[in-house]
Amino acid sequence: MKVILVNGSPHPNGCTATALAEVAGALNGCGVATEQFWIGARPISGCMACGQCAEAGQCVFTDQVNLLAAKLDGCDGIVFGSPVYYASPNGALLAFMDRLFYSAGDRLAHKPAAAVVSCRRGGATATFDALNKYFTINSMPVVSSQYWNQVHGNTPDEVRRDLEGMQTMRTLGRNMAWLLACIEAGSAAGVKPPVPEPRTATNFIR
Repeated sequence: MKVILVNGSPHPNGCTATALAEVAGALNGCGVATEQFWIGARPISGCMACGQCAEAGQCVFTDQVNLLAAKLDGCDGIVFGSPVYYASPNGALLAFMDRLFYSAGDRLAHKPAAAVVSCRRGGATATFDALNKYFTINSMPVVSSQYWNQVHGNTPDEVRRDLEGMQTMRTLGRNMAWLLACIEAGSAAGVKPPVPEPRTATNFIR
């Protein structure tokens, strides 16, 4: 089993990476392999709603989004981490996730997912909520912990001193490992993912 941890911060070794590393350590301790994926520090284009990914099989913009999409078939779960910017996720990560879920959402469906947020003081729960919405619109089981998945601090050292935050990260990792083991056992027993109905898209114009 393998989980990809996506670092949505422009800093590869900052507070968000510190939180994700704690989750990864707990997963590794439960026998689950992990891979860290950094979205980078360069600007990431938002989705243009061109619809070409449906024909091309990938986003028309060649960048980190397609790089991660190519890895999705080889992972069993995914964690997205973000710093808090004005009580919201990093704009680059939001653009990244818009395009990833639009172009490769079928490869994410039914994979357990979790969000991790890092903040100085406030805005963590609003950021946490925004990230979780990507999972719940895409048939992904959301993995919980003992508290909202947040850490506090201005530096990696301060984050490591957030003892409750670090414990929350470890609990998250162990809970994800447990859920992955349950899914694996169910699959071995013949339990298959639900078959989706054909999509019905409506609006409220009459």
